[in-house]
Amino acid sequence: MDSAPRPPQVIEIDDRLTLRRFDGEADLPELHRVIDESLDHLRPWMAWAHDHSPAGTLAFLARRVELWEAGQEFSYAIVLDGAMSGACQLHRREDTPGDAYEIGYWLHPAATGRGVAARAARALAETAFRLPGVEQVLVVHEPANERSAAVAARLGFTEQGRLRDAEGEFRVWRLTRAGLAAVRG
Repeated sequence: MDSAPRPPQVIEIDDRLTLRRFDGEADLPELHRVIDESLDHLRPWMAWAHDHSPAGTLAFLARRVELWEAGQEFSYAIVLDGAMSGACQLHRREDTPGDAYEIGYWLHPAATGRGVAARAARALAETAFRLPGVEQVLVVHEPANERSAAVAARLGFTEQGRLRDAEGEFRVWRLTRAGLAAVRG
């Protein structure tokens, strides 16, 4: 196991909203149900939603444990009022700058429109900036995903342009450590 610093396993945002590290197979029933109920909402934006299955969800959870232990990716269940309501993560792609983390997030449709994604994304950004050497946080999403764009803009991220790779074209947003301080102030 890599001994590099890790973010906390639980991030308490307020008395109703918590991010907690996935608990492997123990989370399978609830996560599978939340994804299942969210498929129509997720399919336009998440390629993995097209192949949703219990085996796929189990493989996802097992991989999250491996990636966390290796210090490569930190995935959390978004827990609202005691129920899993989505997921978020800090991760790096091959082309992510060494001083950056990318954050990703998705919610069950019943949790949207209530500021949950923005609060979770802010907590992840603040958590990323507590890790050594992190100077910027990125949000990368499908160009037409206006809800993700709204979350990034609300948190003070600035749009950097487009990224094209083998998976398609994406909008890229960036928040620097100084930008977060300005938004807080």
